Amino acid sequence: MPKKKFYVIWVGHETGIVDNWEECQRRIKGYPSAKYKSFKSLAEAQKAFETPWSEVISSGKSKKVTKTKNKNTDPNHQPVLRSLAVDAACSGNPGPMEYQGVFTDSGKRWFHAKFPIGTNNIGEFLAIVHGLAELKRKKMDIPIYTDSTIALGWVMKKKCVTKLERSQHTEPLFMMIERAEKWLKTNTWTTTILKWDTKGWGEIPADFGRK
Repeated sequence: MPKKKFYVIWVGHETGIVDNWEECQRRIKGYPSAKYKSFKSLAEAQKAFETPWSEVISSGKSKKVTKTKNKNTDPNHQPVLRSLAVDAACSGNPGPMEYQGVFTDSGKRWFHAKFPIGTNNIGEFLAIVHGLAELKRKKMDIPIYTDSTIALGWVMKKKCVTKLERSQHTEPLFMMIERAEKWLKTNTWTTTILKWDTKGWGEIPADFGRK
């Protein structure tokens, strides 16, 4: 049986301490720059809630970390609210997969796609490309946020480097992958793709909340 966790919400729709992920998710889902963290005991959570977020994060850093200032631990480092956030979720890996794009400031969904089988990395890759294509089509000059370093690398290579086997069941997905790769190779874009700072800002607004 999994050990009970307590969640502290410093910034969200509602702040405070809760004892389950569902309630924590309700308080932070769609809230730009939500800040929260889980703890193993109520005492730890209560102590943390009385401490500023930036101090809690700083105290959790390893002693081996260099003293050089890092923008990701700088409390003044905040996400660009006028932006598009993308994310994917997969029930099993591989398994049923979906991805979506939402506006960072409002949490409003812009696009969503589902596939009967896929992987999380493929979903993240397709979500970024889908976002790039939609922003170009709408002539919108806003950045895209992703929390996937792997998918970001695939987009830069213009190639989905997946190990998923191509079969009758995955053929529709591979056709979509080929379409995305072709778009990357035949289009130019000015959209900036940024890495979402999950540690500093909480889960990306497009997160499906499956923790």
